[in-house]
Amino acid sequence: MPLLDHPDVKAFILHWGEMGTQWGVNRSVSQVHALLYLSDRPLPADEIVDQLGLARSNVSTALKELQGYGIVRRVHVDGDRRDHFTAETDLWEMLMRIVAERKRREIDPTVAMLGELAERLAADTSAPAHVRERITRMHEFISTLGNWYDQVRKLPKSTLVALMKLGGKVARFIPGKAPKD
Repeated sequence: MPLLDHPDVKAFILHWGEMGTQWGVNRSVSQVHALLYLSDRPLPADEIVDQLGLARSNVSTALKELQGYGIVRRVHVDGDRRDHFTAETDLWEMLMRIVAERKRREIDPTVAMLGELAERLAADTSAPAHVRERITRMHEFISTLGNWYDQVRKLPKSTLVALMKLGGKVARFIPGKAPKD
């Protein structure tokens, strides 16, 4: 039975596609990812096309993008000359790869641009003071966020899980007034 014949599989794939659009990812890319994530075996591109009813060009583009994020990889299947694809199923690994790629594509260029602006504005007395101050604060904020991520991504998965489960309780370990539970 094809995977998409099950209504809950279909619901997941359709929802993942919708959520992808909310995250700025093409619906087809998200649906291809969802299908590969749920599949118990590597799938060739033509089977992805057939199961999702997408154009071959959309599937090809989606596979390239997902490989760029490092959450889908090409694998060889003995006895079959076609390329097959499989998705990362470790959710922490998938999250870390997506965040790393988004940081590289979105945050790093923003930090660089804000740094250049802040440096130019520091020497430009003709610029309004509030503009200099706000761009400098934005640069510091985004840089701090990027630095925090760089430190956190080096933590072992078990530590990340523990931190997530602690939630706001982690504030107890920070000097000062801790929030009440």
